[in-house]
Amino acid sequence: MTEVRVVTLEAVLIEDEQAVREAIAQTLELGGFTVHACDSVEQAQPWLSAGFAGVIVTDVRLPGRSGLELLTHIVTMDPDLPVIVVTGHGDVSMAVDAMRAGAYDFIEKPFAAERLMETAHRAQEKRSLIIENRRLKAAWAAHPDMPSLIGQSSAIERVRTMIRSVGPSMVDILINGQTGSGKEVVARQLHLASGRSGPFVAINCGALPETVFESEIFGHEAGAFTSAQKRRIGKLEYAKGGTVFLDEIESMPLALQVKLLRVLQERKLERLGGNEAIAIDCRIIAASKANLLQMSAQGSFREDLYYRIGVVSIDLPRLNERREDIPLLLAHFIQGAAIRYQRPLPQWTLAQMAQWQTRDWPGNVRELRNFADRLVLGVAEGVADLASQGDVIGAVPLPQQMDIYERMLIAEMLNISNGNVAIAADRLGLPKKTLYDKIKKYQLAVGKT
Repeated sequence: MTEVRVVTLEAVLIEDEQAVREAIAQTLELGGFTVHACDSVEQAQPWLSAGFAGVIVTDVRLPGRSGLELLTHIVTMDPDLPVIVVTGHGDVSMAVDAMRAGAYDFIEKPFAAERLMETAHRAQEKRSLIIENRRLKAAWAAHPDMPSLIGQSSAIERVRTMIRSVGPSMVDILINGQTGSGKEVVARQLHLASGRSGPFVAINCGALPETVFESEIFGHEAGAFTSAQKRRIGKLEYAKGGTVFLDEIESMPLALQVKLLRVLQERKLERLGGNEAIAIDCRIIAASKANLLQMSAQGSFREDLYYRIGVVSIDLPRLNERREDIPLLLAHFIQGAAIRYQRPLPQWTLAQMAQWQTRDWPGNVRELRNFADRLVLGVAEGVADLASQGDVIGAVPLPQQMDIYERMLIAEMLNISNGNVAIAADRLGLPKKTLYDKIKKYQLAVGKT
């Protein structure tokens, strides 16, 4: 299987001999790296920070500060920033000192280009995972209780735009999406965007027995039925100043759909067994995995209720419609699982991630999250685990696999080229017009032309 690199490759090269520096830089550039070639540690200073997302390749003997002095500084600043030390022939003891000091690896001159490339790619892969985990851990620390809408695909960006647009309003909203696609996550984001101070109250209409449905949502007075010994406040009334999330609203009994419609229209309700009209102050967000309009045509869902709750609709994409988001989603879920289970973060290869991106995830984001839990707990074995389930890469049609690979490669090259289409086209060996056509096909963002 072709390995697809989905990370930016970047290297700082420090070598004082110009001919050697140019040769090493050319080797790294041919391997896809953006290279910052410097003749001294002092010249490389702008890139030597804890946030640098690439790798460092440095000679030991340099004018000014030596490569070993640089290594000591890097290890103190960020021990996870990989430093590849290049030593001269016969400097074996110096290479040993470098490894003890925390170097990622050392290469002895003269060396084969393949040796450097293999080491640099391994170091970059490790660095990319570390940077990604740091970013996600920071997001968890900032909002530990708020589920995040993770992803950078155009499909998920459209959802974010809708949340920003309608979140602050009081309009009731219908969220359409398959099981596990993140309907409650979007509902909570809408509640957060509303700025409302009341609670977020989630009700799964499919999990409530019909006998208690009315009492649970609308409340009841004491004596309303045999076991009603005291008054009960229903969910709609309890959510004062907040949001009520009605999940699987397609499961709501028809008789109660009539009552809910009236409540939504009048913003008042009567508790079961009561006569008093009670004003409610809550926003309704409904969610369905079924086609409510089709159900209305079949008589199993009220058409007037559908149009009442569907003034604004948000359609959530399936996970296989946003495959480019899988690396971010999986890293996010793994970070959360590691915190919950107090386990170390597992590692994966780019080849494994490319395979996971081509897998069909029928359970959508929820299935991916469960898979992350298994990885952290050590009961999944990556690619082997997928193969044991018979759900391997071959299950996805080849044209779809090729589209996924092509989109990732073009997106990566545009990123490396800072959005410059002309440079990206030259590096990809494509005519500029062809690349523009593919950018339009995959809905990629560009900068300069």
